[in-house]
Amino acid sequence: MIGDIRETKECQLKDPMDLFHSGQVVKICAPMVRYSKLAFRTLVRKYSCDLCYTPMIVAADFVRSAKARDSEFTTNKGDHPLIVQFAAKEAQILCDAARIICPFADGIDLNCGCPQRWAISEGYGACLINKPELVKDMVRHVRSQIDNPKFSVSIKIRIHEDLKKTVDLCQKAEAAGVSWITVHGRSIEERHQPVHYDAIKIIKQSMSIPVVANGDIKTLKDAENVHHLTEADGVMVARGLLANPAMFAGYEETPLQCIQDWVDIALEHGTPFTCFHHHLMYMMERITSKQEKKVFNVLSSTSAVLDYLSDHYGV
Repeated sequence: MIGDIRETKECQLKDPMDLFHSGQVVKICAPMVRYSKLAFRTLVRKYSCDLCYTPMIVAADFVRSAKARDSEFTTNKGDHPLIVQFAAKEAQILCDAARIICPFADGIDLNCGCPQRWAISEGYGACLINKPELVKDMVRHVRSQIDNPKFSVSIKIRIHEDLKKTVDLCQKAEAAGVSWITVHGRSIEERHQPVHYDAIKIIKQSMSIPVVANGDIKTLKDAENVHHLTEADGVMVARGLLANPAMFAGYEETPLQCIQDWVDIALEHGTPFTCFHHHLMYMMERITSKQEKKVFNVLSSTSAVLDYLSDHYGV
């Protein structure tokens, strides 16, 4: 990280709020475990993605260990605006993490939406939606301890069964100075059930800060529909971008140029093989036959993948 970061010192940090004031729907790449790392962020930024998040980083580990900082966070000059997402449950630890990251990123996001068992049992993620006072305290602390007024502090949440509780949480966060709120329109228990876009709209109508809609957005058309349904200021996409990193640029499926770009970027960044290969498996899901998948998905080296792409796609 530090090697990359030195060069970033000269980089121009950006105010993410400028995007929300542009009058356009802000197109955002979600925080994804293992996947939304620097190389993939570099790729989606080439295809009309406005704002990128890092994968979720546990703030306590990040503060405590230089090794964790080096393995969890890399960036470079072109990687802006960038939001670093943290899992935290104590205000001061979140502040300490924010202070470390603040010279290199444009804002932090507090994860209040991860439904995974390990996160909830540790007091992180989605269990925070039931602790509005703690969320408010964490936001207020970061706001008071970071000098840069352009540094954003956002939260990403899931919804309650009783939406009044969600609105209350959002209003408390807004009062504490949160920059915007991303709403994944499902409750903690819901996985593949339909997204409650109506709930996102109600939250949007009860706030005066930007609200971002998240959940089941697979195409640019979906993004436009969700914007109309929810009146949200931005849309955040996870799996849709894995399947088609050029989605925000209006492509229905991953274009070959995008696959070529991924190969170039991944090789340049020294992306580990498993990650390099998995991204390609996602990208090529819709454009390869069952038979091709059987062959491609078991390739076990970078050179085998490059030969395959060259022979079958001229990449």
